[in-house]
Amino acid sequence: MIPSQSPSLPPATVETSATREQALVVLRKLVGRADAEFHDGQFEAIEALVDAGRRALVVQRTGWGKSAVYFVSSLLLRARGAGPTLIVSPLLALMRDQVAAAERAGVRAMAINSANATEWDLVSAALAADEVDVLLVSPERLTNPSFRENQLPTLIRRTGLLVIDEAHCISDWGHDFRPDYRRIADLIARLPPSVPVLATTATANSRVVADIEEQLGAGVFTIRGPLARKSLRLGVLRLADSRDRLGWLLTHLPELPGSGIIYTLTVSAAEDTGRLLAEAGHVVKAYTGRTDTMEREALEEALKDNQVKALVATSALGMGFDKPDLGFVIHLGAPSSPVAYYQQVGRAGRGSANADVLLMPGAEDQDIWQYFATASMPAQDKAMAVLEALGAAAKPMSTPALEARVDLRRTPLELLLKVLAVDGAVRRVSGGWESTGQPWVYDSDRYERIAQARVDEQQSMMVYEKMSGCRMEYLAAALDDTTAAPCGRCDSCAGRWFPTDIGSGAVEAASESLSHAGLPIEPRTLWPTGMDRLGVPVKGKLKAEEQVAQGRVLARMTDLGWGNSLRAIFAAGAPDAPLDPAVAQAVVGVLRDWGQARWAGAGRPVAVVSMPSRTKPELVRSLAQTMCEIGRLPYLGELSLEFGGPTGRRGGNSAYRLAGVWDRLAVGPELAAALVAYPGGPVLLVDDLVDSRWTLTVAGRALRLAGATQVLPLVLAQAG
Repeated sequence: MIPSQSPSLPPATVETSATREQALVVLRKLVGRADAEFHDGQFEAIEALVDAGRRALVVQRTGWGKSAVYFVSSLLLRARGAGPTLIVSPLLALMRDQVAAAERAGVRAMAINSANATEWDLVSAALAADEVDVLLVSPERLTNPSFRENQLPTLIRRTGLLVIDEAHCISDWGHDFRPDYRRIADLIARLPPSVPVLATTATANSRVVADIEEQLGAGVFTIRGPLARKSLRLGVLRLADSRDRLGWLLTHLPELPGSGIIYTLTVSAAEDTGRLLAEAGHVVKAYTGRTDTMEREALEEALKDNQVKALVATSALGMGFDKPDLGFVIHLGAPSSPVAYYQQVGRAGRGSANADVLLMPGAEDQDIWQYFATASMPAQDKAMAVLEALGAAAKPMSTPALEARVDLRRTPLELLLKVLAVDGAVRRVSGGWESTGQPWVYDSDRYERIAQARVDEQQSMMVYEKMSGCRMEYLAAALDDTTAAPCGRCDSCAGRWFPTDIGSGAVEAASESLSHAGLPIEPRTLWPTGMDRLGVPVKGKLKAEEQVAQGRVLARMTDLGWGNSLRAIFAAGAPDAPLDPAVAQAVVGVLRDWGQARWAGAGRPVAVVSMPSRTKPELVRSLAQTMCEIGRLPYLGELSLEFGGPTGRRGGNSAYRLAGVWDRLAVGPELAAALVAYPGGPVLLVDDLVDSRWTLTVAGRALRLAGATQVLPLVLAQAG
């Protein structure tokens, strides 16, 4: 155990001895072993909470037994007449595991979160009957108006122990993962001084530890243990591209021990990889933020029961997933920091002597890191726009209503509102959001510090990929573990332990899968709320006679296959040029498959129209020309740009994106005449890039009002 810099506990007493005996009884029931003993630091933390009523921070590696500390402490405190323990827990998967673990130890546990919010009456009744030892809540419940006003005051009065799990989320390091975590400092301040508080995490460097200690208050008892994981065998395999990485998996997945997790950086990569492996006969499933909650539970259980070889997952499968015998973790693409990487590989080997961990970085990793780093940072002008809109409103405003006043998409807008709420500038109430009237200043120093810290972490990850020294030592040192030492097991210490060959058939299969092209573009059917405020006279549903049909796009920019070629075409500074022959051939394949699907019921196109482009005109025209030649279709021309063309930009919300393109695309006289000359069938509308779909919607509407019987969008790339 790393010596704590915090105040020490008093010497052992008769009371301490009795507490230890009682705690051992609970521990052995929890783990199901009559010979179980405490790990170094476990009882010390329990003693600090139960006997001394302290505030404690436990920083220990995954699998050390942090949950045992708070479950044992909860039962001991309950036996002494204390109220139930309140655990703030960040992930639904973690809650499910914690409730199951609690039941094994005879702890009566219940949870309240977004997945079971309707069950609060049952929870409330059980609390009132004193039938709950542990209540787990998600941090978002702390911001729910009804919960905050009606249930939380009673909980605070009765709480016998407060536990903050994954406490690094309190700190700047995790501010964008769960900004609601920053409310916990306020919750702690409202507790009676006699109520003990426990914060736990496996991923905190010295800076984060200091930040957590400050928010817990004075006199924190901190226990930091060694973070190196002796069961893990680390390695890095650098391959040329996505095709080779997938080929390696196809070749060697059956050889990996037990069942495990294959991590990817994006949803599309997880879905593409899962599809490839499943088509090759491997029992794998994709698990992402898009996966339905009920399906997530089923997939987690399938992995725990070894019914699948692997889940191909994004970071949505991370903190809290507990499978002690998880045999391997593979990364297709590197996380953006050693800390994030350590946390994910920590899923493996928690209860076994050996587990394999292999990182296969990709050339696209840094671009993905940059996207996610910038997407989560609140911008000052957007924050001020939100405050101005709420300040001028006569009543609370819903998030959709705010979208008509602030050019932010739903997810970043909701994140910004949470940040402002934590800072006390706004509050969530029944009916939406309102201003508190409190002055607010954009903390530019803080966000610049966070941004720089992320750059530094990314550089550290690049060092990890290329280093010749011990990899486990490096990860532990990145978390300021002063006991970090060579592990003797990783590929740097003991030599390469993993095969590097790729079967020729596997490369061909990966190539064929990655060459898969064509995704549907679903038509817009509803106008955004509040468009009249932006000068656009539409609301409700789009008229059927003004809608476009379902379209097709070659691929997403984030796809493992054609995404690589598309990212090169649309990279900053890339020249405008005719369509690459290989890409053109892929689009032809999309067109052929679309025709075999009978054009989704819309009918075969009779002519081609192109979108005007200010950045890629040559690319769009060559795409249109190719479609005309292959489909033997006449080219009618392109739409006209009005008033300088669309004013929107990528990343804005639907309302502003629509306003930015409204009335700025028109069917000119020549195109209108050409449409009249070719009546009786759909037109193929070609464009280079689709994001919000409002440009296609407005252009298609203009074409239909000009006489086109239907519009079939065909686009080269989809953003995101």
